[in-house]
Amino acid sequence: MANKEQVLDKIKEIVADQTDVKIEDIKPETNFKENLDLDSLDIFEIVDALEDEYDIEIDGDEGMETVQQLVDYVANKVND
Repeated sequence: MANKEQVLDKIKEIVADQTDVKIEDIKPETNFKENLDLDSLDIFEIVDALEDEYDIEIDGDEGMETVQQLVDYVANKVND
């Protein structure tokens, strides 16, 4: 079980590890492509790390564009 705050912290940590973005620059409203300039490979690596971390499968067709959308999705999957 993980609450949204814990999921947010983990996503921030993974994004910072996978990219050159500073962890303090990652906010819930941050858009992966528009604000962080991430490409599909960057996003794939982040999703892959989250799948490993939480032992879940993330559907790539969910259209998650912001950190908050990813937090909500992961928290819902983890707590199902």
